[in-house]
Amino acid sequence: MQYINKLSDYESRKESAVTFGKFDGLHTGHQKLVDQVQRLGKEEGLDSIVCAFEMQPLWERMGRIPQILMTGEERQRRLKNRVDILIECPFTAQFSRIQAKDFICDIISGLLHAKYVVVGTDFQFGYGKQGDIHLLGQYEKEYGYRLIVIEKERYGERIISSTYIKELLTQGEFSLANQLLGYSYGVTGMVEHGKKLGRTLGFPTLNVAWPERKIVPPRGVYLSKIRVDGEWFHGISNVGVKPTVSREERVLIESFLFGYDGDAYGKEVTIDLLAFRRPERSFESVAELKSCIDRDIEYGKHFFANVE
Repeated sequence: MQYINKLSDYESRKESAVTFGKFDGLHTGHQKLVDQVQRLGKEEGLDSIVCAFEMQPLWERMGRIPQILMTGEERQRRLKNRVDILIECPFTAQFSRIQAKDFICDIISGLLHAKYVVVGTDFQFGYGKQGDIHLLGQYEKEYGYRLIVIEKERYGERIISSTYIKELLTQGEFSLANQLLGYSYGVTGMVEHGKKLGRTLGFPTLNVAWPERKIVPPRGVYLSKIRVDGEWFHGISNVGVKPTVSREERVLIESFLFGYDGDAYGKEVTIDLLAFRRPERSFESVAELKSCIDRDIEYGKHFFANVE
């Protein structure tokens, strides 16, 4: 997959099937759009393109710091081998002033050479959100593309959306959140050196900094699976600040892997959170902390023995 971080760097003259959106989380609703673009690209020999609007410039202008489900790097990993091109399009002040008709003429047709435009029912674009699926439909023939509108995915009465999934994660509803995402929520990052307390207590752990702006689930211990050097291990992970042994406020995810005895310092690992075990808490002593972690480990081993 080719990654492009601004529209102006796109240079292909090939016809394309393209979808637009913020794609925060790439949940099951988003995946319907991606699947359609992927299928059209393969069937008709087109470039399959995901154009993801990066909203950080807009948030900075508004003085907001919203939480996200997915970093840009995580989006790239999720789309690898699924589409030909991912374009991250920063929502700059200049970009936000593009008129809807110009977006169709200059970007959809002129730049991306779209043969298919695949969007959800609520897609809006152009200055003041003047463009929508109805406007896209009006210009199909003039600009030679076919509009495909995908209905929203639902869970019960709720539309599956990034906002809904954020609600579930903050409430600790991991099973449903992961179901709607279509994968397990977690992080990918570099293992850093910690205080090595876990090693002295008999359970060495991998410490990874929680990505900035990525929504933090309830602090506590989770059943997890961790990918190191291409291999997956079951384990337990603590999301939080380790209040018993640290006064830092930086959120870390600290994982103990069952059956792993390697050295992962400086390596990139992926940690998927599967189920919530207990809240993070401060213990009276390190001995009390160790006793609780021993119980967490036994619980985790029993959990995975019963799900396999």
